[in-house]
Amino acid sequence: MTLLTDHLRAMADAFPDEVGYRVVDGGAMSFSQWEAESNRLARALQRLGVHKGDRVSLYVDGPEALRFMVGYSAVHKAGAVAVPTNTRLSEAELERLLGHAEVTVLLADPGREPLARQLERALPTLGRIVVSPAGEGASDPAWSWGEMTAAESPDTFQVDLGPEDLADILYTSGTTGLPKGVAIRHRTVALIPGAPNPTFSGRCWLHSSPLFTFAGIGFVYNPMQLGLYGVYQPRFDAGRWLAVVGSLRPQFVFLVPSMAELLVAHPDFTSADLSSIELCAIGSAPLAPATLRAMQERMPEAAVSNSYGMTEAGPAYCTMPKGESLKRIGSVGQPMPPLEVRFVDDDGKDVPEGEVGEVLLRMPGRQREYYKDPEATAATWQDGWLHTGDLGRLDADGYLYIVGRKKDVIIRGGNNIHAVDVEAVLLDHADVREAAVVGVPHPVLGEDVAAAVVLVPGSHTTPEQLREHAAEHLADYKVPRRIAVVDELPRNATGKVLKAQVRQMVSPEPVS
Repeated sequence: MTLLTDHLRAMADAFPDEVGYRVVDGGAMSFSQWEAESNRLARALQRLGVHKGDRVSLYVDGPEALRFMVGYSAVHKAGAVAVPTNTRLSEAELERLLGHAEVTVLLADPGREPLARQLERALPTLGRIVVSPAGEGASDPAWSWGEMTAAESPDTFQVDLGPEDLADILYTSGTTGLPKGVAIRHRTVALIPGAPNPTFSGRCWLHSSPLFTFAGIGFVYNPMQLGLYGVYQPRFDAGRWLAVVGSLRPQFVFLVPSMAELLVAHPDFTSADLSSIELCAIGSAPLAPATLRAMQERMPEAAVSNSYGMTEAGPAYCTMPKGESLKRIGSVGQPMPPLEVRFVDDDGKDVPEGEVGEVLLRMPGRQREYYKDPEATAATWQDGWLHTGDLGRLDADGYLYIVGRKKDVIIRGGNNIHAVDVEAVLLDHADVREAAVVGVPHPVLGEDVAAAVVLVPGSHTTPEQLREHAAEHLADYKVPRRIAVVDELPRNATGKVLKAQVRQMVSPEPVS
């Protein structure tokens, strides 16, 4: 069986001195450095007591992306399971997530060490915190602490692994307040399957997705498998992005819609040299048609598309042929075999061709599952079909259109936020009797988080105090930007909250 680490080993053998990964305004490492440092770290992890199947958290901020790449490879080489960890979560959220995964070792950068130490005391399974050396930051890929890794051999190291062994656990937002981890086995971890075939064009793939996301993880090995090196911009800045494209001339780029909005609005957008780009994939959320048009018109020779994917679907993807995006505004492209797509109604019955229904996806032999959650797995994957919660349709030419969501999910700047999770935190405040959370339009982020709350009679708690309460228990991007105190929530005859009316209540003025 081919492992992801086999691709790195092949590139290090064939192109040892070529850049394997670069951080914008930071450092770079060659393929041979990446291979050697990950071998050292894998041996050091084994010496620390990490066994095959143990879960290891990668709690590393974006500017230290080189160490994240080394750490991710090392965890797999040690036979362990990588748990990429959201660096924006609160202590309570991290405790739930890492406790659910039963993480035994946590790899952290210096900025995350204080919170990591608190987690070490709170989690009984977490036996060791490994902190990267301070000072070098993005320019140094090594995980040297004391003499632990420096003394280890850089030679090839790989614990035997099989197709059913776990490779990663990627956590998505749960709908019950509990973490939900997508368990990814080595037979399904590669987004581009196949044996190593080392080639190198000297060109690159530029992205800015958080390292702990499905998109971020995909950019560890995808570039090298396509003969490219990866370039990571840890803090997206539209002007700097345009300058980097002009200097490094990437072949492929990946953006989320909020980044595309910022690029189109930037004064340098109309004059920047974007001619090197052959593929511009914009994913994680729906893209405004006007933004898609602006991006495609500035890159007429590139394939620009609003891509569609999700952690649960793994390697499933759609493609938009060059020149088709402006003809099919709103489409995410054609599903590529072996991906199969169905559309069903609320009763699970197939809808007539061309009509809107819930999108079901199937990748034979590459199905994923939820970690330690058989009930959620059974509910989400039925007879091999992944129930996405998205509403969509196919046109006569086989192009997929996503038209809405069944799930109550807000997508803020590419981050999925389940309304029920935010509602649970607001309801935990002693002065809140009822709460309803919705997404409201935002000119850059696509959607923002807003809430309507009913207070306990006699309470004088302010919206700002409720925001402070939410900030103590939620990641910053989940905290409602607008909270409206109302006398009652609008409901239908059966008592269900009418979210459309709530949205009108909380957005009489723009959310900023």
